[in-house]
Amino acid sequence: MATKAKSTKKTTTKYGPAAQKAVKKELHAFKRGKAHSGAKKKKVTSRKQAIAIGLSKARKKGAKVPKKAS
Repeated sequence: MATKAKSTKKTTTKYGPAAQKAVKKELHAFKRGKAHSGAKKKKVTSRKQAIAIGLSKARKKGAKVPKKAS
């Protein structure tokens, strides 16, 4: 039987350590009910929202984060 060829494709990480830290911090706040968004400081109600806010904050700081999907 023929052996399966291993993939030699190298993948680079999408998010840098600073972005991971920002998301981790935002999720931590979300889990404790302390996460807020926007100018009116509305309470964050979903995990996805918290992740998006963390990535947005990381982008503003200049961390390695892919461009925002429009």
